[in-house]
Amino acid sequence: MTVPDEDYEPSRLEQFRQIVELDPDDSFSHFGYASALYDAGRYPEAVDEFREAIRLKPDYSAAYRDLGKALERTGMPADARRVYREGIPIAEQNGDLQTLKEMQVFLKRLEQGPGQDT
Repeated sequence: MTVPDEDYEPSRLEQFRQIVELDPDDSFSHFGYASALYDAGRYPEAVDEFREAIRLKPDYSAAYRDLGKALERTGMPADARRVYREGIPIAEQNGDLQTLKEMQVFLKRLEQGPGQDT
């Protein structure tokens, strides 16, 4: 498990936070901020921002994929599986083949591994 990096480009995180504040209804801003939080090892915060991106754009398949990954990092495999299951048909409908394949692989790995509570 990655330890949060307190020194991880605080200016990058601050820039994304400011962008979200300027346009709180923009799903892409929330996705960018969530990705920066994830990269910084701040997984619980990333989960919240990925969820907000999905709330604003329910067919945002990459947000489902990355929300699932963040949930895995926070020790919530059942929630990650649920998110992947929700995101797979969305990615398929959108024609996001790479995102679709990634979520299928992540889901299969979780279903075969420990912590299979659903």
